[in-house]
Parts: sequence; structure tokens; C-alpha cells
Amino acid sequence: MSDPSPDAPPPAGLPYDVSWIVKGSDREQRRFLAGPRARREELARVVRIAFEFLRGFRRLHFVGPCVTVFGSARFGEGHPYYGLAQQVGAALARLGVTTMTGGGPGLMAAANRGAKEAGGYSIGCNIQLPAEQRPNPWLDRWVTFRYFFVRKVMLVKYSYAFVVLPGGFGTMDELFEAMTLVQTRKIEAFPVVLMGTEYWAPLLDFLRGTLVREGTIAPEDLDLLTPTDSPEEMAGLVYRALEANRKAIVARPRRRRMLGER
Repeated sequence: MSDPSPDAPPPAGLPYDVSWIVKGSDREQRRFLAGPRARREELARVVRIAFEFLRGFRRLHFVGPCVTVFGSARFGEGHPYYGLAQQVGAALARLGVTTMTGGGPGLMAAANRGAKEAGGYSIGCNIQLPAEQRPNPWLDRWVTFRYFFVRKVMLVKYSYAFVVLPGGFGTMDELFEAMTLVQTRKIEAFPVVLMGTEYWAPLLDFLRGTLVREGTIAPEDLDLLTPTDSPEEMAGLVYRALEANRKAIVARPRRRRMLGER
């Protein structure tokens, strides 16, 4: 089964929780980021953001230990990176972890598809955009967010490793967000794996040849990144991270039916 065309309707039977396509503009977010507003408007926005966090927590609290896979929405089926992303998802499924992505098309869909077809659990944290981003049909569960920063918290909060496939600005943002959190010890030293060595080579050259040389990062900071073309090597790194965090995984909260948790 191939990915849906841009004009295809949403697949039947998926647990969609908002409209699959965003209507109108991003005026709300532009207003939010355009300086101070009336006090009442700002208070209402804080409440909306808090409820968005709560909705994400409720939907994702019991998805199990996750590995987040980042990658471009613009590589379609038939591209070598699409196949690589499918292999990543399948390898994660064989480890018994949940594959989490941004929930959109391209390499996100490929990773979800690989996990789903290998019998694994596949979830997505989607984002409302006027174009390009829409849920893919390989998700067991998903939630759509209005705010990028809320979505980014969810993509990090439940994961024990980060696998980064080729991508653009959004993927770079997610990569360096994960790197910064590990470097500053805001999260555990989870693996950050770069899949596709040829694609990432110029970036790594820049990090070594400019940032390390100028002293803006330490040479050992590059050890936080593992470039590889091997899904098996990636899976080995993830397995070791899971083993290192076994106690935390075993102690994860369990569902309570009286609270309507599912």
C-alpha cells in the first residue's frame, strides 16, 4: 500500500481527533508571537496551551517506551531514504518499542509504516499546518497539536532514543533540540542516531571544522551523535539505552479505568 496522494481523503477507521486538514490561516499563532496582547487574550491563550498539554499527556501517557524518528515529509515512496525509514521502523518494532514520529507523510509515514507492517505499535504527534503536514495511514494512535513547542515536548517526553533521517529545517530543529537537551543534561544521555551518512556528512564537517574549531562546542559533544547507514547498529544503540533505563520503564504508570484512561 502506498502513501495517500495530497488530495486523498483521510483513511477510514483511524482514531482522528481533529480535522485532518487545516482550514484557514495560522493567524492565532502569528498573533501569539507578535508581541503582547490584551491581558484577557493572553490568559485565554495560556489556558488553551495548558489544555493542549493535558490532551497530549492523556493521549500518550500509556503508549509504552518510545523511540522518536525525525525526518522529512518530502521524500516519497520509491526514494532510497523512504526504504531506509521503513527499515528503521521495522527494526524498532522488533525491539518491542513504540515508533513515534511527527505523524505526517514522507519519511515519517515510512517509519510508521515499517513499524506497523512488522507488527509494532506506531503513533504520531501531528501539527496543524496550512499545507504539507497531514496524518499518515500507518498510525495506531495520534494527536494533533496547534503549537509547535507543545508537540516538541511530546516528541521528547516519552522517548529513550532519537533517530534522525534526512530532512529540512524542521528536522534540523528537532535534531538540535534533542542534542541541546542531552548536552545540557535536561534529559538523560539518550542516543541520537543520524541515519544516512552521506546526507549528514557536510553537517558533521561543519560541526567539526567550524563549531569545534571556534570553541562554540567541545570536541566531545560530537560523541553525542552516531552517524550510520545500518538499522542494525541503530537498533543496538536503542537496545542498550532501553537496558540502561529498564527500572524506569518497568516503573511506568499503569492505566486506571476509573479515570477513563485507555
